[in-house]
Amino acid sequence: MTLTATRFIEIALSNEITAQIVERLPSLKLAQCMVTAGCLFQAVWNHVSERPVAWGVNDYDVFYFDEDVSWEAENRAIVAAQTLFQDLNVTVELRNQARVHLWFADRFGADYPPLHSAKEGIDRFLISSTCVGLDTATGELYASHGLADLEQGILRMNPNFPQPDQFRMKALSYQARWDWLRLAPQPF
Repeated sequence: MTLTATRFIEIALSNEITAQIVERLPSLKLAQCMVTAGCLFQAVWNHVSERPVAWGVNDYDVFYFDEDVSWEAENRAIVAAQTLFQDLNVTVELRNQARVHLWFADRFGADYPPLHSAKEGIDRFLISSTCVGLDTATGELYASHGLADLEQGILRMNPNFPQPDQFRMKALSYQARWDWLRLAPQPF
């Protein structure tokens, strides 16, 4: 299979929960709103592995970008999302990417420069092939490193956010669940 953007979206939206989230999110009117992370790329790995498309999805990540970096503004959006998705019985993790630099060091022990868009948050995932997002306003796929590594199951450290220790832990976790994934040669 050649993984095109159209095919990727078809696979990702074959998870009914992801499809419902994508359909409902525009009602929240969040700027630069993107469904991202595991609910998308794991759907592809599950498809290749002939597993149910939602297998192993722990939560559904949504990034947006609001220049109001107050906790109160983000919390209002989180509460609105909880209400909107309560019937789905899943965890939807909504995060304003304009605020990440305010809490990242406390949570992960490393500095994190301010971001200027939701896409920049996606660009900082540890593994290149997982840097994907689906824009809920346009339905367009964002894949900053393309789709070839994702389709082939190659886990490569993201050159935009090189964190060798965290990369290795994340990659090994993925390999434990999808044993056909393989590490690309790494510069560490």
